[in-house]
Amino acid sequence: MNMISPNSISLPFNLISALTADEIAMEAEFFSFGTNDLTQMTFGFSRDDAEGKFIPVYLNKEILERNPFEFLDQDGVGKLMKIAIELGRKTRPDLKIGICGEHGGEPSSIKFAHSIGLDYVSCSPFRIPVARIAAAQAEIEQRK
Repeated sequence: MNMISPNSISLPFNLISALTADEIAMEAEFFSFGTNDLTQMTFGFSRDDAEGKFIPVYLNKEILERNPFEFLDQDGVGKLMKIAIELGRKTRPDLKIGICGEHGGEPSSIKFAHSIGLDYVSCSPFRIPVARIAAAQAEIEQRK
């Protein structure tokens, strides 16, 4: 556990965190999913090892449809996020929830984040224009 500021803590997000999000929300005012770390924990491999070694093979053999470090895995990682969101907001309906990391600047990941009720996405500065457009498109699409 790392201190971010005197009033906030950073917890590793994993299966236990998702399943106990209701308890965590008793103390937390917001959740921010670090999607790179969450992807690593969900898949059980590090980005550094996977991208240079076996992810290209997995993509070529269609074991994976897309690189989960470039595009948020909605079936596995996304399901854990949905569980945490549901449990967290059951305890604290006003809980602010978002994602941080490179997925926060990738359009299909932003669309998914919007669809599951996240309040914000955070990304590196060079991805901000794309993120803003993707967030606006997701909102417009939802209103149709």
